[in-house]
Amino acid sequence: MARLENKIAVITGGNSGIGEATAKLFAREGATVVITARRESELRRVADEITASGGSCVYIPGDVTVTAEVDNVIDKTVEMFGRIDILVNDAGIGDRHTPTAKMEDDFWDEIQDVDLKGVMRCCRAALRHMVPANRGSIVNVASIGGVYSCAGAAYSAAKAGVLSLTKNLAIQYYGTGIRVNSVSPGSTDTPLFSPEKFEGVDEEMLALTARSHVRTIDHMLSPYEQAYAILFLASDEASGINGQDLVVDYGGRL
Repeated sequence: MARLENKIAVITGGNSGIGEATAKLFAREGATVVITARRESELRRVADEITASGGSCVYIPGDVTVTAEVDNVIDKTVEMFGRIDILVNDAGIGDRHTPTAKMEDDFWDEIQDVDLKGVMRCCRAALRHMVPANRGSIVNVASIGGVYSCAGAAYSAAKAGVLSLTKNLAIQYYGTGIRVNSVSPGSTDTPLFSPEKFEGVDEEMLALTARSHVRTIDHMLSPYEQAYAILFLASDEASGINGQDLVVDYGGRL
């Protein structure tokens, strides 16, 4: 299929996990994909794999916590391709289920800076080009941690902020050609769940938050199960959907 034929899409965190899966899926659906993240070697690998498969992909290294680098990614995309049709905000870090009583200010600030303010920075930069064109689709990757508050304190707060930001942007640009939606993944097989990322996880807090899951499954979801949800919301097939969040967690709260 060619659900994104001739679309220009920027994907943050496109070097691994959900972002990588989304970039590869978008390219297969006809989009020209611009991926960005901090690790240039991994960006190059993903871009090479996409182009080797016949897709169109370029990479621009960038850190979502640095405004100048975010602006550079968006501005270079427009310089190269003339516009930006789709923005997917996937870049993020986890917080190891740190409870509030053990929270350090610097750690809290880091989570908010990447997972929430980073999304704002990217939306702000993209909207500067989408607003004059009166068109665009933004999909923010939130989390069930933001929906159900079932992660660490900092991460849950940041992702709840992403959900609120998504709805606020939809309100701001209601009636234009710009749509803003989000996807909230459940546990997904990405580097955030790698063994080294779980070093230092607060086991007591993890057990407490796990109780909020009414149902569990015996496997994690794949990054592509999240990417297909992102694809739908980004595409013209979802032209009537705005300001909404799609939870993709295999019905863990049913």
